[in-house]
Amino acid sequence: MHDMTRQNIQTAFAGESQAHMKYLIFAEKAEQEGRPNIARLFRAIAYAEKVHAKNHLKVLDGIHDTCANLDVAIGGETFEVNEMYPAYLKEAQAQGEKGAEQSTHYALEAEKIHAEMYSQAKKAALTGKDIQLKEVYICPVCGYTHEGEPEDFCPVCGAKKSIFKKF
Repeated sequence: MHDMTRQNIQTAFAGESQAHMKYLIFAEKAEQEGRPNIARLFRAIAYAEKVHAKNHLKVLDGIHDTCANLDVAIGGETFEVNEMYPAYLKEAQAQGEKGAEQSTHYALEAEKIHAEMYSQAKKAALTGKDIQLKEVYICPVCGYTHEGEPEDFCPVCGAKKSIFKKF
């Protein structure tokens, strides 16, 4: 693929991915405001944006076997933990941006767990096996991720476990 075409498709993938997430978040807000049909519209179009992103990722040859996909996931999470979020957090602190400081801290703490979980999954996948995975709980406030029954309160933000989302 020519460089300019590759760059265009990478940019399109990023844009479609962001639209997918924004529309899902907008759907939650519409639902909270008692507008279920607008929420459904946002979710439907979010799905279409996901289809576009998936098609772009296919063209970019970005979907591989599970082991290779785990390598990509581990690399991304590790980059966020070691480089991206520490730098963003430091800058937010230096500028006194409390909201940005909090959101980057929350993400940093969750990404550490994600990197470890993906690493464990990679070990299993390399042996040709799946992982033994208990229920996974996610804090909807900060993204803290926990396998198995969590403590009563989120260790990162203090949210009650009763609001955690179970997967």
